[in-house]
Parts: sequence; structure tokens; C-alpha cells
Amino acid sequence: MSSEQTPAPDTTEAAVGPRPRRLTYAALLAGLEGVALGAGGLWVLVLGLAGSPDDRQQAVTLGVTLVVLALLPLLAARGLLLRRGWSRGPAVITQVMALPIAYNLLKADSMAIPAGIAIAVVAVAALVLLVNGETTRALGIKGPGRAE
Repeated sequence: MSSEQTPAPDTTEAAVGPRPRRLTYAALLAGLEGVALGAGGLWVLVLGLAGSPDDRQQAVTLGVTLVVLALLPLLAARGLLLRRGWSRGPAVITQVMALPIAYNLLKADSMAIPAGIAIAVVAVAALVLLVNGETTRALGIKGPGRAE
């Protein structure tokens, strides 16, 4: 076999065939969360630097932290699109971390309630897509007792 015909070492049997729509949707939701988190981080960072916050250092630190945290769902989304089995873990962690945030926003008596609803809906939908059997098979993840 030539090097062109030899499959890549990271390619599994699960990667054969078209990518399931559920996997694509899960990647889209994870990517959307990453972009939103990054945009929020940049917004806080710019306001911290250009505005007059109560504590400039705290605003800058929060902005940088949010931008760095945005890498987790973005990398997970890329991994899901490329059918990498490792990517489901970071994607699930992102959704689990989003649920308490959504809950706190829903408890607020302010304009944050719609944001809490949106975050909760996206997190639950992404979790359902990520634990779906079709997604699991497409990523080549084997459950307990299914070792080959």
C-alpha cells in the first residue's frame, strides 16, 4: 500500500461513512458556546481596559479567564467534527458547567433570565446529543463490557 492508501493512525472504523447529523449538531452547539464565551470574555476585557470599572484588575482577569475558557468548547467542537473520541469528554464537561450558570441566571430578578433560559436549553440539547448512541458509535467510544 502506498502512503496515500494507508489510513491515518487516528482513523477508526467509526470514521467510515458520513458524519451523523447529531454529531454535527453537538459540535455546532459546542462551537457556539465557545464563540459566545470568547466574545463575552473580550467584551469584559475591553470594558475593563477602556471603561471605568470598580476594580480594573478583576475585570481584566475575568476577561482573560473567559477567553481562555472558551478554548475548551472550541477544541471539543473541532474534535467532534473530526470524530475524535477524546472530544466528547470536554464537550460534556462544558455542558455540565453551563447548567449551574443557567440556574443562577434563572434565579436572578433581571434581564439575565432570558440568557439563563438560552444557556439551559443549549446545554441540555447538547448533552442529549452527546450521550446519544449514534454519536457514541460515530466517535468510536465503547461502553463497559464492549471491549474487543
